[in-house]
Amino acid sequence: MKASEYRDLSIEELVTKEKELSEALFNLKFQHATGQLDNTAQLARTRKDIARVKTILVEKSGVEED
Repeated sequence: MKASEYRDLSIEELVTKEKELSEALFNLKFQHATGQLDNTAQLARTRKDIARVKTILVEKSGVEED
């Protein structure tokens, strides 16, 4: 998904999406370790999606970090 599509989601939906992506990343890592993963680019794509969701969660919550 693109960042603009994530921005249209509510905070609760973003939290749920983050959990789903984390589970997907775990499964991808497991498949990679056992040699069953054909497309290793999915690992990087999923990690970047998790980062996008976390970034947008911080933006929406209005928390400023030093």
